[in-house]
This record gives sequence, C-alpha cells and structure tokens, in this order.
Amino acid sequence: MERLRFATVGSVDDGKSTLIGRLLYDSKSIFEDQLEHIEAVSKRRGDDYVDLSLLTDGLRAEREQGITIDVAYRYFATPKRSFIIADCPGHIQYTRNMITGASNVDLAIVLIDARTGVIEQTRRHSLLVSLLGVPHLVICVNKMDLVGYDQEVFSNIRAEFEEFASRLDLQDVTFLPISALAGDNCVTRSTNMPWFEGPTLLHHLENVYTASDDNRIDTRFPVQFVIRPQRADFPDYRGYAGRVAGGVFRVGDEVMVLPSGLTSTITGIDSPIGPVVEATPGQAVTVLLADDLSITRGDMICRPNNRPRVSQELEAMLCWMDDTAPLQPGKIYSIKHTTKVARTKINEVLYRLNISTLSRETGVNQLTMNEIGRVTLHTTAPLLFDDYHQNRTTGCFIIVDEETGQTAGAGMLLSPRT
Repeated sequence: MERLRFATVGSVDDGKSTLIGRLLYDSKSIFEDQLEHIEAVSKRRGDDYVDLSLLTDGLRAEREQGITIDVAYRYFATPKRSFIIADCPGHIQYTRNMITGASNVDLAIVLIDARTGVIEQTRRHSLLVSLLGVPHLVICVNKMDLVGYDQEVFSNIRAEFEEFASRLDLQDVTFLPISALAGDNCVTRSTNMPWFEGPTLLHHLENVYTASDDNRIDTRFPVQFVIRPQRADFPDYRGYAGRVAGGVFRVGDEVMVLPSGLTSTITGIDSPIGPVVEATPGQAVTVLLADDLSITRGDMICRPNNRPRVSQELEAMLCWMDDTAPLQPGKIYSIKHTTKVARTKINEVLYRLNISTLSRETGVNQLTMNEIGRVTLHTTAPLLFDDYHQNRTTGCFIIVDEETGQTAGAGMLLSPRT
C-alpha cells in the first residue's frame, strides 16, 4: 500500500493535535479503550466535549499544559493509503523539533486560526516548510465554526497568505476551510460551507499525487554496510547494503563507485522479500557487482555519466539546535552526511535569516538555538552530495558536538553563491 508522510504545523492552539485526533477518530483508526481513556480525561478536566487532541499529546506535561512539546507520531490507514503523521510543536522555542518532524515528509499541513489569520508563526513555519523542500502544502483555515463559516474570512486569509508565499519556494499549495473540533471538511464534507467546492482534507491526503516527488533521474546509493557472510553455501557472496537515495538501479546497469572512480555492472539486487530486478528511491536493498572492488561504508554508487558533487568546501543553510552552546566558527565538530562521518569546521556565518521578515542579517558571527543561517564549512574528507533542492537525502547533514555527543545542527547543502 502506498504511504504518505505528512506533518501538521502552526501556532500554539491552532488545533493541530485536535485535527489529527479528528482524522484518527472519524477514520475509525483508534481503539475503543483509547477512546474511553480520552473521554475519561476530558471529563476529569471539566470539558463538555471529547478532547481529541489527547490522542497525540502523549506526554503528561503536554496534557497538563494543553500544548504539544515534542513531535508526536501517529499511524493510520484507509483503503487507499497508509499515513505517518508528525504532530509538530507550535511554540517558537521548539522550532528545532518542528524542523526534525517536517524534514522528511511528503506533505505539510499548516493550520491557521480563522479568528486571527496569518500571524508570525504562520509565516515562520511556512518559511521552514519552504526551506525543507516539502513538495506539497495544505493551508487549513481552522475554527471556521467560530467565525460563522464566513466565506469572506476564508478568502481574505487565503489572499493574505498567497501574498506572503509569493516570496517563498512553494510548489503545490491547497487551501481548505475546516473545523477540526466539529469535523467540518476533515473526513466528511461540511454542510455548513456549501460555498466551498474543494475536497475534504482526508480526500486530498488520499489522492495527492506524489509519484513525481522522488528524484528518479540522479542515481545515488550511499553504501551503509558491506555484507560478506563467509558461509559454505555463500562462499563468494559480497553485497553492498544501503538505501537508494535517488534514481532507479536495475540489474545490468553500468555503475561507478565514488570516490575511487572504479566502474562495474550490477549483477543482482537483493531485497527483504528476495531478489528484485530494480530498486527505487527509499528502498533498502543489497547491490551485487560483477567485479570485486574495494568499497567501504560512506562510498557511493552512481552512474558514470551522472555523478554527485565532490568537495570539502561546502555552503549550506544551517539550523542550530544546541541549547547549551551557540555555533562557534573555527570549532571542530563531527558531520554526518548520508552514511559518511567526517570532521568539519564552520568557517563563516554569511548571514542569519530572520524567519519572521525573510530579511538577511549580515555581520553576525554565531547562531544560537533555533536560529538559521547560511554558512561555509570545510570538512576533513570530501563529501559526495547534491544540492538539497535536487536531492533531499544527499543534500542534508547533521553536525554533532564531539564534546557532548549532542546533535548541534542540521543543514541543507546549497550551490555556492556567485
């Protein structure tokens, strides 16, 4: 069954957790004991309705405060698709959590409170979705029941968002008026908004076209592990395991291994269900080659005439996540990129991005937690990479503080400015 990964983002109390709870409840994807539990909790808190947000606000602290702190993941399925949901926090101090939750999704849902319209957090989260290269965006104008299901309110919010979004790199944007609390246009069509002729949210999630989202042109296979069973029944088996990061690999294809530049031919592709004739983006497979080459973890298999960039001098947008220390240019960190680990030094902060106004702030020499900036890096070993907007897998990396072992930053590799 085809799978869709999506994230919900928006400001605090815009109804993200309630929306997910509504999707789970109306699609009959929760157990009876779960429903009984949230009914009891809602009654104990004095609510006169079943608080569906409790299905995702799993931490006790979140339930007591009524906010989402960490990224909560939930799973459900319909006859058409299975879904992985990332419910991201709305508070500005949890921007790093939102970036983590939305970094590998196919679609993002940005909720806007119909009473307040487009606010700073709306712009902030939309910018982050744009930077992360999320292919599809749904703007859900929520709490339409609290504005009398007024079409003009919806139209004004849409126009305001479109004016702001014109400065962002957003490819596919859909607008939906909903009420997560009442269920309007979530799973079933609302009779309160006959003026809206678009789909319900679930119908859109089931039918949004994602087949063209993966990069099937640039073949990339970072080697994660070399498999040599050394068993009597497999005396000559030598396979290279990993996950396809781009393109399509087929038995019989001529390939090149980087950084050595040696070439060979694919003689077999093994998958968890047995041998296959081709492997597509996202598949975990083991590739067999005709020649016994020297290949190790961190190498990359590609096509001879379609290679990634190779460099030790890099430029990237970097989100700083360390709450104990700011980014320090000149300090040595570890960098993890695909399956390769090296050491790196941030040479310079070119500018810090004001994610509320989209302005570039120059003259800064550090980034603190949740700040985003464009930086230059030098690595101790060449990285095999693509521009992030060309390939989200080979274009991203994380930085680790070697002293604490904590993930300090996450970055998106870009072409150098000219």
